[in-house]
Amino acid sequence: MIFLQLFYVFFLIGTFTFGGGYAMISLIQDQVVISHQWITPEKFTDIVAISQMSPGPVGINSATYIGYSVLEASGYSPLLCILGSITATTAVVLPSFIIMLLISLIFEKFKNNLYVTSVLDYIRPVTIGLLASASILLITPYNFIDAWSWILFGISFAVLFFFNANPFYIIIGSAVAGLLLYGDFL
Repeated sequence: MIFLQLFYVFFLIGTFTFGGGYAMISLIQDQVVISHQWITPEKFTDIVAISQMSPGPVGINSATYIGYSVLEASGYSPLLCILGSITATTAVVLPSFIIMLLISLIFEKFKNNLYVTSVLDYIRPVTIGLLASASILLITPYNFIDAWSWILFGISFAVLFFFNANPFYIIIGSAVAGLLLYGDFL
């Protein structure tokens, strides 16, 4: 039963998310943390952080991690937990695959259509809103946000925005800063 629920939830998330993995974060949080209470807000924050640092799209990485975690919390064996990861990942990717397949078949024919261009023009601001929402939702009392965190945020934003730096270096720099600021080894 949990496999069907997992598939259904992530299939819906994959179907109704426009704008990529970051836009999925608020929908995933709503379904996984609030509606189904499969994981805690603290664990969700950790999952998003790990998903951002891992290679691949953040939405897919999150689905994979959550699929495993939900089954692990339900007491399933590691092999079935891996099947949970596969279920959630497949479910979140399947709608995009189907939609892109259909679009690729018909887009060339309709790309200059007034209705198609109008729809695309109005989806863009909604996508920006979903991304902003995902960012704001991560700022909760469950997260450890102190002055250093805000300083790292400001520096990261400035380096990305003004210098167009590679995000890989920002992530590595933030990890080093975290170790230096909060590591017990010093």
